Amino acid sequence: MVTARRRAAAEEEFAAFAAARSGQLYRSAYFLTGGDAHLAEDLVQDTLARMYAQWHRLHRPGWAGGIENAAGYAQTVLVRAFLTHQRRRSSTERPSQVLPEPPPREQDQTLRLVLVDALAELPPRDRAVVVLRYWEDRSVEETAAIVKDSSAAVRSRCTRALARLRAQLGSELAELVRS
Repeated sequence: MVTARRRAAAEEEFAAFAAARSGQLYRSAYFLTGGDAHLAEDLVQDTLARMYAQWHRLHRPGWAGGIENAAGYAQTVLVRAFLTHQRRRSSTERPSQVLPEPPPREQDQTLRLVLVDALAELPPRDRAVVVLRYWEDRSVEETAAIVKDSSAAVRSRCTRALARLRAQLGSELAELVRS
């Protein structure tokens, strides 16, 4: 019964905190997002949800791990939620009403065939590194793990392979890309 009373009191206290601080959190989030009102609302909701999940720990009487400034802690949670959102790849995507024109198929096919032929001339490990790094967009570390080599070796192999491709393709690649 004491626990139920404490829980109800904590929920009321959190509701009062959320009502009092949500406007300030929204304004901060609005400026953090560069004026994106929808993202700002999402960040405030995420912040308040995280605060609610930890509220019983934050306000435990006599507990050394509690915080004295819940508003400051909420600002910290908001900024961290924003930074986490920015690290996602999808955070830079913006909807568009007009889709870009697809490239002409003939030029694309010719360029692709020339590149495939040039890749076939590379040694297998060099080809694997180039494909993993530039076709599959893998990091140096991921590529190194896949080919079971060091990161430095992958960088060196990549540099040499690209130099071979440039030497092999020469002006032919520049003509295909321009036309």
